[in-house]
Amino acid sequence: MSDGANAILVRRRRRTQTAASATGRRSRVDGPLAAVAAVFTVAQLVLVRPVLGLGWDEIVYVSQVTSHTPAAFFSAPRSRGVSLLVAPIASWSSSTPLLRVYLALLSGLALYLALRAWRGLFPTRVLVVGGALFASLWVTLFYGPQAMPNYWVAIGALITVGCFLRARADRSARAALWGIAAGAALMAWMRPTDAVWVTVPLLVLTLVRRHWRLLLALVAGLAAGAVEWVIEAYLGHGGLGQRLSDASRIQGGLGWQIAVDDQLRSLGGRALCRPCTVPMPNPVVTVWWFALPVLAGLGLLVAARARRLGRTLIPLACAATAALPYLFMIGYAAPRFLQPAYALLAIPVADALWHLVRTPGRKWRPVAATLVALGLAGHLAVQIAVLEGAVSRNTESRRDWDRTAEELHRLGVRPPCLLTGHEAIPIGYYTGCSSGATSGHNENTTVADILRTADRLPVAHITPAGGTPPRYARTWPVHRISDLDVRVAPPAPGNSGR
Repeated sequence: MSDGANAILVRRRRRTQTAASATGRRSRVDGPLAAVAAVFTVAQLVLVRPVLGLGWDEIVYVSQVTSHTPAAFFSAPRSRGVSLLVAPIASWSSSTPLLRVYLALLSGLALYLALRAWRGLFPTRVLVVGGALFASLWVTLFYGPQAMPNYWVAIGALITVGCFLRARADRSARAALWGIAAGAALMAWMRPTDAVWVTVPLLVLTLVRRHWRLLLALVAGLAAGAVEWVIEAYLGHGGLGQRLSDASRIQGGLGWQIAVDDQLRSLGGRALCRPCTVPMPNPVVTVWWFALPVLAGLGLLVAARARRLGRTLIPLACAATAALPYLFMIGYAAPRFLQPAYALLAIPVADALWHLVRTPGRKWRPVAATLVALGLAGHLAVQIAVLEGAVSRNTESRRDWDRTAEELHRLGVRPPCLLTGHEAIPIGYYTGCSSGATSGHNENTTVADILRTADRLPVAHITPAGGTPPRYARTWPVHRISDLDVRVAPPAPGNSGR
């Protein structure tokens, strides 16, 4: 009896020691990943700075949940994910710095969780370098603290593909199935069409190999994330097909359109290149873009030799389908569109870099390590330089909107009010006004409605200096504000104190 009790105690002690050992190893593995995420968070706060005002698209998303400004027009391609993401702050506070800090912290935490999804698939050193490569891109640093969807699609893609690979390798890994669903839901919550493009290879593979549990988790996640967008399509856009058609029209008509050169032009720090007529940036700025497919190909060869081809081929296939519509099906470019592809490429590329450092013989290994280190240092320097230029330009443009808003207040255009015309959405937000358009992608009102509003509220129309106003505003008094002509509707008779 005593021997039996001792045996039970020994087994229990061994299980406790084994669990403690596993916990210790897990902590050591997670530490470097947490460090990457922490540095990423700090870099956003230092390099982008929380005082950066809200941009045009951010205004559309944030204004849906704020109480201090009217909601801007929400066009067909947009999804409510970002609005819900910022609601915990934007619903009660108008502080942009507070929102920036919140998003920087959240994006750092999200990167950490996304990298954790790949534990056991690649060595920790590969995950650390892959996370650092993605986090150090100027486009990642710039959009991490912004109320924009693309970074979050990238995080969802990393989680989905990483958990998919883990569930494929270990069919008893239930947590990985939940990770697949959560990552797919996050992508679809932010941009449903992007979520579909990212997951095409996964959907095909699950059907061909009959991985029904993986397919169910993937489809359930996509459906959970996209359900609101689909319901809204039927309630406000005339059905799903009509909303997709409207979204295509707003984006210039999806079809065979080579936008590779536009993406290259945008790498110089342009948030949006539409139309993309700017010159190509310095080749030093774009060399990393051409190195990506080369290093990804090397990563594929490394994986094939190590007999783990699927772990590299699947994320590369998802990166390719994620990038396809933005390289060959759209007539303009924004560097943020390719963030999901960059995130999925980062880990195979990091695997290739470690191969370059570790494979040469003992004599040449220091040389290879030095060359790779110099290349990465140069790459980081270029990314920071481009980031500083992008932050500077965007900071100034948003200050211009703020200064214009102050002048409009001086002219008597104060909330509640309505702005129409050139940049009415961002200037309207900074002024505290509603924005209206009678044509174009943001059409949401009519001339008759604008004139009726002018009878009871301050209304102003904005054109670039010397621009031709619409007929309804031609007789309104014009005021020059910087490089803009602002025409303010005269008060209606008997309503001069409005």
